[in-house]
Amino acid sequence: MNTLAKIGDNNPPDPLDDAIAPYSDDISEAEAWLDGAAVENEGQMRAVDALLKQIKAAEKAVTGAQKSEAAPLHDAWKAALARYKPTLDDLDRIKRGLIAAVDGFKRKLAADRAEAERKARAEAEAKARAAHEASQRAAASDLEAQRAAAEAQREAEAAQITAAKASKATKETKGLRTVTKYEVTDHRALLHWIAANDRDAITAFLDEYARRNHSMGCQRDGLRVWPEKVAY
Repeated sequence: MNTLAKIGDNNPPDPLDDAIAPYSDDISEAEAWLDGAAVENEGQMRAVDALLKQIKAAEKAVTGAQKSEAAPLHDAWKAALARYKPTLDDLDRIKRGLIAAVDGFKRKLAADRAEAERKARAEAEAKARAAHEASQRAAASDLEAQRAAAEAQREAEAAQITAAKASKATKETKGLRTVTKYEVTDHRALLHWIAANDRDAITAFLDEYARRNHSMGCQRDGLRVWPEKVAY
């Protein structure tokens, strides 16, 4: 005879539910305690400590269930990363090699184009000034002067077009980007500048330094370290 299926037989157990279920009453009681009021006597302290012990146990159980459920997924994730890594590393080496091979030429090309643009703009500005001066000098009744002024204007417009094309060529140099580089040339001078102009940065550094190094055992000027008991 086949055993009759019961409601829920098709649903696998949930590790999270199984881990937290034994502590549901403790959690409800703890939530009731947390109404904003502080502990005022030893009886309340013992009750809260007992609840705290159960909540810590619940936390440990849930953490264990989390690790148990996540471990296979994490292992699969790590395996996928490991499988792709050699190919990605090799592609990165090839990419960096190609960039290194073309870097010098692209820099020179960009510099040449920038210089050509500078010269074209300088010539365009000079021709524009010449055209303006010729126009100012040419009397309406002087046909040759008017023709010379018109020719100067055409040359100025042509030079402007050439400058625009040179600018476009400079911008179209592919595969180059502008990066900001830096070098600390005098650490003491930089420290003094920061102290005078960016006090927040100094404060943040000192706070982080104290946090990371206060327990190293040696006394430091300007830093007070003391033991203090706190609940945990």
